[in-house]
Amino acid sequence: MRRIYNFSAGPAILPVSVLEEASKAVLELNGSGMSLLEVSHRGKDYDAIHAETMSRLLKTLGLSSEEYAVAFFGGGASLQFAILAMNYLAAGETADYIESGEWGVKAVQEARRVGNVNIAATSVDTKYDRIPKTLALSAPGVAKYVHITTNNTIEGTQYFDLPETNGAPLVADMSSDIFALARDYSRFDLIYAGAQKNAGPAGVTIAIIKRSFLEKAHKNVSPMLSYAVQVQKDSLYNTPPVFPIFVVNEVLKWIEEQGGVSAMEQRNREKAALIYDALDAFPNFYTPAAGDPADRSLMNITWRLADESLGKEFLAEAKAKEMDGLPGHRNVGGFRASIYNAFPREGCQALADLLRDFAQRKG
Repeated sequence: MRRIYNFSAGPAILPVSVLEEASKAVLELNGSGMSLLEVSHRGKDYDAIHAETMSRLLKTLGLSSEEYAVAFFGGGASLQFAILAMNYLAAGETADYIESGEWGVKAVQEARRVGNVNIAATSVDTKYDRIPKTLALSAPGVAKYVHITTNNTIEGTQYFDLPETNGAPLVADMSSDIFALARDYSRFDLIYAGAQKNAGPAGVTIAIIKRSFLEKAHKNVSPMLSYAVQVQKDSLYNTPPVFPIFVVNEVLKWIEEQGGVSAMEQRNREKAALIYDALDAFPNFYTPAAGDPADRSLMNITWRLADESLGKEFLAEAKAKEMDGLPGHRNVGGFRASIYNAFPREGCQALADLLRDFAQRKG
């Protein structure tokens, strides 16, 4: 099997061992004589996978099933932007949002369809090149929740220190860095994450909800969009995305084999340092997009060339060395290397070597 260095931001790289297990299950699951794509979502073969994935999700993040529940959705984080507001906001009610990138802006747009939004902080004035630190939160007891995006895939910034919330529940879009950092996940009242960046394939979105926060959700929400209903029905109100859920479980097994989230963070810091060190070695040639080095993402490294006319040549050389997915997001341009948990260290070293060699020859 040929494997290139896939720097794509999502759908993104998966561990080879996970791909192998998934390929086996597509042909036949557990000696059932049926493919994973054919078995009943209510049959014993899949039921065990479903329950195990929920349990393993909480275990991986150091959370207990007594305090937290898991739900699976479709629609990606983009649908969660709306579902969150539908479940916890109403006309005249307020939520605090911290805008640190384009996905946070989209979350705000959806929340405003339902209730009021207080922009507690934003870095729009510097084109979201940093995590905003100075907060103007609502008064205690006013905000229904505080929303953050923990990692900004487009801009290349990431939260390492969680914000204060004036006692309001903390909600996070963790699509691109779930399982990547050893955070205190008990600080969060609700986490949601599209799986296709750091947890599995496209097709399933993970929601992890503190049970005490779940009790505050509105009861008159359509069942398909209700956190309470999906938790009550174990995400089996309708047919769940069985294949993506299976793959998420295999990814979680792989993380456990690697030493857990703490080991992932150590590896991610080492991998990112290889590339950032190469960029920083040529400050007049490369410009990392993150304005504050303390906010640099470990997942999505973004940069520009001082001479942008060299961009196509750089990408051509990268492709010749079997590196793909390096163009920046279409809205901002430049370059982006997405190096999620499954991305190998040798790929980061290969990119770092190219960055140094290219700057030495062209600078």
